[in-house]
Amino acid sequence: MNPPRQAQPPSFSTPEFRAALGMFATGVTIVTASAPDGSVIGLTANSFNSVSLSPPLVLWSLSHAAASMPVFRAGSHYAINVLAADQKPLAERFAAKGADRWTGVTFDQGVGGAPLLHGAAASFECFNRSRYEEGDHVIFIGEVERCTHRPGALPLLFHGGRFFTEMPL
Repeated sequence: MNPPRQAQPPSFSTPEFRAALGMFATGVTIVTASAPDGSVIGLTANSFNSVSLSPPLVLWSLSHAAASMPVFRAGSHYAINVLAADQKPLAERFAAKGADRWTGVTFDQGVGGAPLLHGAAASFECFNRSRYEEGDHVIFIGEVERCTHRPGALPLLFHGGRFFTEMPL
């Protein structure tokens, strides 16, 4: 018997799928870039993951409907800022639609002008290596050109629709 050539239709609703995905605890990032006009953009994302150590590759995904999609699709560089536990208000601000995201936010310019947020637990400065369209998102693969981390920083975590920080077992 040959295996099926395509997936069966889902046996669950979109809210059920979202709830099940929410059971996977993730870190929280703000992905940033510089637009062609010199303005800076950024958004909260928890779809960040490592891909390869050699070459150093990471991935994240963005909805086709995101207003920032044209900048990320065309730009040469972006930064992934991994948030520390004390940056929850920043995560919420950069997740809100129509919010003034940058007022009072301190950052340095990284490779390609991508903002590196002060206080982040880690940052990855990435060359926009490749993109893959899947479903309602684009998966971005970044080749890491520089990275830094803040030893001892407590992580900001997201699980079941809520923010947490670590609790050692």
